Amino acid sequence: MNDSLIFATEGFGLNLNLFETNILNLAVVVFGLYKFLPNFLGSMLERRRSAILQDLKDAEDRLEDAAISLNQAKKDLASAEQKAGKIRNDCKERAEAIRLESEKRTVEEMARIKQGAASDLNLEAARVSGQLRREAARLAIEKALSSLSNSLDDKAQDKFLRQSIKNIGDI
Repeated sequence: MNDSLIFATEGFGLNLNLFETNILNLAVVVFGLYKFLPNFLGSMLERRRSAILQDLKDAEDRLEDAAISLNQAKKDLASAEQKAGKIRNDCKERAEAIRLESEKRTVEEMARIKQGAASDLNLEAARVSGQLRREAARLAIEKALSSLSNSLDDKAQDKFLRQSIKNIGDI
């Protein structure tokens, strides 16, 4: 039996042999971890912490920029909607003005055409009336001359012609 086991009872005991238990190796490893690990892990963790904090700050800055851009876009959209509404109203007013102007010109053109037609009708009526008067006068003169030539002798016709020529000269 091994005398370095103290209180060895059935399967469990304390081994105090330093070379057998590797306590020295463990002590060196624990000391190395205690001495070098905080610097190594600490610097790695600090770099990682700094990178995470910088990423968070960048994300917050981008979020703030995005919020500002969103507010500006909302303002621009509201302004564009307002301008679009104004343009729409202006277009409606302009279309109504054009329609009214077109109707006014159409009415004026129709009145001018009607007046021209009435004027043409009056001119044609006056021309026909004048032509009818001339034709009636010619027929009346022919009838009068034919009835005069049958009812008047040569002496009376001569006297009538002289008197008519004299009347025409007095006019």
